[in-house]
Parts: sequence; C-alpha cells; structure tokens
Amino acid sequence: MPENKPRDVQVYPIATDTTVFRSRSWTRLRFEIEYALAKGTTANTYLIKGDKIALVDPPGETFTESFLKALQQRFDLKKFDYVILGHINPNRAATLKALLELAPQITFVCSNPGAKNLRGALENPDLPVMVMRGEETLDLGKGHHLQFIPTPNPRYPDLLCTYDPQTEILYTDKLFGAHICGDQVFDEGWEIINEDKRYYFDCLMAPHARQVETALDKLGDLPVRMYATGHGPLVRYSLIELTEFYRQWCQQQASQETSVALIYASAYGNTATLAQAIARGITKAGVAVESINCEFADPEEIRAAVEKASGFIIGSPTLGGHAPTPVQVALGIVLSTATNNKLAGVFGSFGWSGEAVDIIEGKLKDAGYRFGFDTIRVKFKPNDATLQMCEEAGTDFAQALKKAKKVRTPSQPATTTEQAVGRVVGSLCILTAKQGDISSAMLASWVSQASFNPPGLTIAVAKDRAVEPLTHSGNKFVLNVLKEGNHIGLMKHFLKPFGPGQDRFDGVATQEVENGCPVLNDALAYLECSVKNRMEVGDHWLVYATVDNGKVLDGEGITAVHHRKSGNHY
Repeated sequence: MPENKPRDVQVYPIATDTTVFRSRSWTRLRFEIEYALAKGTTANTYLIKGDKIALVDPPGETFTESFLKALQQRFDLKKFDYVILGHINPNRAATLKALLELAPQITFVCSNPGAKNLRGALENPDLPVMVMRGEETLDLGKGHHLQFIPTPNPRYPDLLCTYDPQTEILYTDKLFGAHICGDQVFDEGWEIINEDKRYYFDCLMAPHARQVETALDKLGDLPVRMYATGHGPLVRYSLIELTEFYRQWCQQQASQETSVALIYASAYGNTATLAQAIARGITKAGVAVESINCEFADPEEIRAAVEKASGFIIGSPTLGGHAPTPVQVALGIVLSTATNNKLAGVFGSFGWSGEAVDIIEGKLKDAGYRFGFDTIRVKFKPNDATLQMCEEAGTDFAQALKKAKKVRTPSQPATTTEQAVGRVVGSLCILTAKQGDISSAMLASWVSQASFNPPGLTIAVAKDRAVEPLTHSGNKFVLNVLKEGNHIGLMKHFLKPFGPGQDRFDGVATQEVENGCPVLNDALAYLECSVKNRMEVGDHWLVYATVDNGKVLDGEGITAVHHRKSGNHY
C-alpha cells in the first residue's frame, strides 16, 4: 500500500439513483485488532436519490472534513431527508453533528438500541429519531421502498441492515466487510482478498457466531445482487461464495467442544476493544466464545452461557470508582452459577482509576476461582502491544481449558501411518518477525522449499501460535536456520512458555536486517522473506513466502534436523 498517499474520497455510481462515497485511508486508523493487517481501510457511505434523498452510514471523524467536502461538491445538503445508521459509535458523532449543522432538516433512522446511542453520542436526549424495529419501511419514491432488518450482536447491539428492492442492494454495515484500501470498488478477483475477509470475520464476527448465523437466516430470503458493505470492496462477484463462507465459519465455531463465556460492558469502546482481542486469541486456539454485552443481555442468557462454558472472563470499565450496574448484576449471576472449578479471567479499561477491575478480581479470588491469565488493566485507549498481550492472554486461557479437558489415558503406540508421517524430516529453524512495536518468534521444523523462480518456501504455522498474526499476506519475516551442535540453547529458549506480551528475544543475541525483523546471531543462515499467500490446512496455516535476501553465517556448519518417531506431534 502507498505509505504517504493522502486520505481521499472516491465517488462512484453503483446502481440506479445510488452512489457510493468511499472515504479511503491507506494506513490503519485505530488501535483495534480488526485493523491489524495494516492494509488501510475504506469507510463506505451510500447515497440513494429518489424523490427523497437518504444517506446511509456516514464515516467516522477521521473523514468528516473530506467526506462533507466531496458530498457538498455534488449535492445540496439542504435537500437531504434521511440519514440511515447501521450502527452508532462515538467515532461517528463528529460527522453526524456536522451534518446536522449543515442540514438541520434531516431525520436520523436507526434501530431501537441505536436511538439511545445516537442521542448520547450527539448529547441531545430530545433528538427526534425514526426507529426501525424490522416491520417498518421507508419510501423514498422512484421505487426505492427501503426495508430494515435488525441484525444485533453483543459487539454491535444496534446493528441494522437496509434493503432496497428497487436495486436489490443490501446495505450490510459491519457484515461481509474487510479492512483493505485500494482503487477497486467491487470484488472482482475476490479470491486474492479472501484472506482479508476471513481475518475480518475471525476478529469481529467469530465471537458472535450464533447471532451472525441468525442474521444470515433473516437475510437469506431477500433477492440480493450486491452487498454494500461498510468497509472494503462491495460484494458483487463473490456474493454466493462469501455468504456460504460465513455459514461455514459460524458452524466451525458452533462445533467446538469447549467454550468460554466472555461477559463485558464498555463505556467508551475501549473495554470492548480489549474483549475483541481476547476473543480473537481464544477462537484461534480452537475454543468457541460466547460473547455477551451485559448492558443488553437478559440475566437468563448470561446464566445459560456460564453454565455451558468451561470458563468465563469478565470485563468492565470503571465509572465513579465502581463497575457499572450491568456488570455488577452479571457478576452476581456468575458467582451464583459457576462452580469454582471453572477457569476465570478479569480485564478492564479505565481513565483515572481502575477500582472496578480490582473489585471483580477480589470477589472471584475470595470465591476460590483459578485465573487463566493475570488480570489485565489498561489505562485509556489500548495500543498495538496491549492488543497483542490481550490476544496472547486469550490463547493461553483457551489452551489451559483444552489441557484440563483432555482425558488422561495411557499413551498409545503410534499407528503405522503416524510412524510413516513422522519420518518426514525438516530442518530446525526459528521464524522471527516484527511489525511496529509487535515482535514474536517460533521454533519451526515444518519448512520446505516450494519454488525456484522466484525462490520461495512454505512454513506450517499452528493457528494458536503467538507469531501467527505476523504471517499474513504482505508481512515480512526472517527464517533463521539453526546449526547442528549449536541449536539446543536456542531450541530450549524458544520452546519455553512465554507470558502474554513477553519479549521473546530477551537474552538472545540478535541484529535487525533490512526487512525490519531480527536475525539470530548464532544461526547457521538466515532468509529474509515476504508472505505471498497462505492456505488453511486443518489446525495450521500453510504460509508461502518468497525469499528477498539471505546469507550463510557459517560456511562450515551443518543444518540441524528434527527427527520424529510419530506424525501426531512435533
């Protein structure tokens, strides 16, 4: 992506009387894990011009000035009638306030939970709002008779999709999106961005798989020819495939044997961001998450999730020195429902003091619960390093649950097939990667040369590895090949357990090379690599990377090799 390209607004007609305004940024805007691939983003806004004019999903405050300038160059804002909001958050408040000043006649349209959020964001408790619960419609004239489908989930309890039968466009807001920026308006050649779609789903939708599947059922009967998404390319060419992928990915979550109840409330969005990162760490380790926003959940929903789950995690902001009332109610339900053999976790964000987190932690400790990670306390907005730590904490929590659930049985001899697979030999390597303030590493032996021209290789990376987020397409890494007779110390170092966010390179001699990643000084050789593609293969990702540069550090050394007796473990 262009590093210094200015933000802009791309305007493009997509259907009869329908135009998209794509507010574009080639760099990541916010510290949220869904943006971690750092491929930029587009905030898509849509204008439908019938006899009346409706604007769908104005962008956040980053784009307020450029968006309004592009809009005013083409339309008279005094003639606008409606602003339809798929969801409301504080980030959109600046744009909505500016719109109201320029066009005080507009009527806001949103879901029932969204009305409260909107009035709060605009600091106007008396703001008139048109509330859509699902049965109402909005006639713009010229055949644009809009229908509304509430599709709430715990992260976005006010999520609302809008359908225009005239153009057969479904405005999906958060569903089916991707954080990627470019000139391409639609998704032609969609296979090359499927990884970005999957990552977006894993970060935003996987913790709410049950609600997402319900949303898919609601939307399934509509004759749709295009998904007008909130972020990324509009979905026209992969509509059937992406819908099916969403169902498959939801069902993968539902089929997991172990689950975690992730219960939280969020005053300004920061606690929700932490919850999202923790959930990502849990789901990538093969454990399902039942995410619950206790501000909108019924007590019975919380009780049922806790009873079913093998562990629970509670997150809270601090308001006035205390946890908000919904969190206190949820904590009471947990204490009365969960047996103390269930694993627990606590996290939260705060502005000036963090008493809520301490109170929750204290009550759970007094009740005898074990903790799956050290309590997480974050002041103000989380950064990249904090989100990495939260993701790794979630993975540790999931791995502890899976380990506890394994039935202790006498070890069985490997089958002949497993013995045969175990005879596949791989060189011992350390994969090292760094991106901004985030760095990580792993011991790898499933490595193979894959191509001559360009020189390329494949590496199998387990889904729950801490380094996995740094091995997506476009990322850089270094493959350090270990030397026979000098590899034991490095093996032991990188095989030992690390705490969430702990520096993997502490005490290891390294130097940084051209691609920004660490090289181990004691390696036999190293290769600087760029990830070109990756494929999901069972419990691993198969990463294909090309070699940009490399060097043999010891011309007399021999590559260390890993011999196994079985193919069912490393």
